[in-house]
Amino acid sequence: MGVNPEKIKLLHQKARALPLEPGVYLMKDQKGEIIYIGKAKLLRNRVSSYFRALDKHTPKVLGMVEHVDHFDTIITGSEFEALVLECSLIKQHTPKYNILLKDDKGYSYMRIDNSDYPRITEVKQKLDDGARYIGPYMSGWVVKQTVDEANKAFQLPTCNRNFPADFGKGRPCLNFHIKQCMGLCRGRISKEEYRETLEQAVDFIRGGGGANAIAVIRQKMEEAAENLEFEKAARLRDRINAINRFSEKQRVVYVNVADQDVLAFVQGANDISAAIIKFRGEKLVDKASFLLRGSTDAEEARGEFISRYYTDPAHALPPQLTVDGEVPDHDLIERMLTERAGRKVTIFRPQRGEAVRLVEMAKNNAAELLAEQVQRTGKEISALDELGSLLGLSAPPSYIESYDISNIGSDVFVGAMVVFEDGRPLKKAYKRFSMRGVEKPDDYACMAQMLERRLTRLLAQEEDGGSFNRRPDLLLIDGGRGHVATVRRVTERLGLDIPVFGMVKDDRHRTRAITSDGAEISISSKRSVFTLITNIQDETHRFAVTYSRKKHQKSGFELAIRNIGGIGPARAKALYNHFKTQKRMYAASAEELSSVKGMTRAAAENLYRALHPQGLECGPDSENAEDDENS
Repeated sequence: MGVNPEKIKLLHQKARALPLEPGVYLMKDQKGEIIYIGKAKLLRNRVSSYFRALDKHTPKVLGMVEHVDHFDTIITGSEFEALVLECSLIKQHTPKYNILLKDDKGYSYMRIDNSDYPRITEVKQKLDDGARYIGPYMSGWVVKQTVDEANKAFQLPTCNRNFPADFGKGRPCLNFHIKQCMGLCRGRISKEEYRETLEQAVDFIRGGGGANAIAVIRQKMEEAAENLEFEKAARLRDRINAINRFSEKQRVVYVNVADQDVLAFVQGANDISAAIIKFRGEKLVDKASFLLRGSTDAEEARGEFISRYYTDPAHALPPQLTVDGEVPDHDLIERMLTERAGRKVTIFRPQRGEAVRLVEMAKNNAAELLAEQVQRTGKEISALDELGSLLGLSAPPSYIESYDISNIGSDVFVGAMVVFEDGRPLKKAYKRFSMRGVEKPDDYACMAQMLERRLTRLLAQEEDGGSFNRRPDLLLIDGGRGHVATVRRVTERLGLDIPVFGMVKDDRHRTRAITSDGAEISISSKRSVFTLITNIQDETHRFAVTYSRKKHQKSGFELAIRNIGGIGPARAKALYNHFKTQKRMYAASAEELSSVKGMTRAAAENLYRALHPQGLECGPDSENAEDDENS
């Protein structure tokens, strides 16, 4: 649609005429439909901000502004009244550009199929297929957890094998060896015994846990022992131990957790995912996940989400909401929720202790939801989100470029650029640089030259520039503050505003911290960030050293073949440019060697005899990678 400058000018003039009072504003399109509702402490300042400095808006806000035809306002007596009215109007009108609270819930069932050896699975639909169903349940998460627990406790198979057709075909899988499967695939368990075990698992699910199930299984174990059925008795003993182990795990992992909801938000390139983990009666009882499409400001989304979600009567309000970050209008939202609950409700952001671990668990769940959208793992998404927050970036860095310099002796000076996209290496975008005009080791000069050549290509936007034309979200430099300062001088000189940070190693050459041109930022306590940065730094170093060694080997080989009759510097270079690697040159015939531009038959035969059979001292290279320097 695009922005209409005249319309924006008129809207800005109208906004500047609003009073400096609290209230609610309703943005409307040409049809008069409400597309966004917000509240403000000062209506004039807040509403007018939408119609100035459009280039600083997020894509979601800019998209909303493009569709605004006019707006209305409602003045309230206080900012608190504005917040309450905003929540009520959003619930009534569900505007397009406000957060839509559509979670991943739906009715879930536990299904027991009607095969010879039935399995217990979690499904979203109840079909008329002859299977047994337990449910429906509102929480899909609880159903998944229960099915998983029952299968492991009763050692039921969860593999894709078809029984009895696959009896005796192949060895038992890992689950059998770690006592999480009875090993039905071995064909040593009768259909009757399997069915009996399955019914015990169903009773376990319907009874909500272990005490009754253990009593029944213990009795059968004793009967099997009396009948000298020792293998069966051992299986029943293992089953009792598994049930006890799962019950104990629930008690240990979530001991003394007060009633609360734990909320976390993970930011992606275009969306934000939210997860709520609910604790009641010192137990984890439910989980809900939401994808907030088009949202790119986690702090703003956090405040709007809490206001919307907990003013819905369908959602119970615990005494405490434990959150992963700052909540705008924290005091106002606390007051609104307290009034709704009729008791004190606290919004708490933990800094240390057990609560931090609970927030991390919620964050991992939020990351998993976002990961499904971009086909990445939850750990990768979470690491990028945490890295962005740690470095103070406006969004997680999706496209990261990392640089390192490698020198061998006084004649080989090279640089390497490694790219990570969405937390994974993007090897097709890697680049190698051979330094120009460098006569002695100087890391700072080499780093400055490499970045200037790379970023100049970015600014040029050449038609064949490929990945050079893509703007990085973050530049990571293998080095300390001096290297960072060197690169920042390059970005400033070229007029580019790209975040630059260094990756610092300890005395044992292991990643220690991230540095700017100021203080170091410790990452040792941030496990996901530490792992990501270590992987990037190690990969960049590997790529740089590999290229450096190859260049050094090439240089030595060129010098060696120059001593062969009829081959000087020009012919040595032409040979290497033609064959690319020593391995290919060794494999070439005399005729192929003579076909190289500038070569003669006599020089080719001299080279061939030198290479075969005794060869040169340096020998053929072990790598078949081409010397494909990209800049």
